[in-house]
Amino acid sequence: MDAEISALEDKIRLATQLCRTLRDENRELRQQLADVESLRKKLSEKIDGARDRLEGLLQRIPE
Repeated sequence: MDAEISALEDKIRLATQLCRTLRDENRELRQQLADVESLRKKLSEKIDGARDRLEGLLQRIPE
């Protein structure tokens, strides 16, 4: 019986440790996702600005 309880305690300890590890990894991944989304938004805004400037320049070129 003591061996069974000890084995169960070990399993609970491992499950708890895995839960903490996965929670930390999830937090890191969420931060990475937020960083990538922020970068994507900035790059999209830069592309839009470049497109607008290019369209303005193209309109100035005589045909």
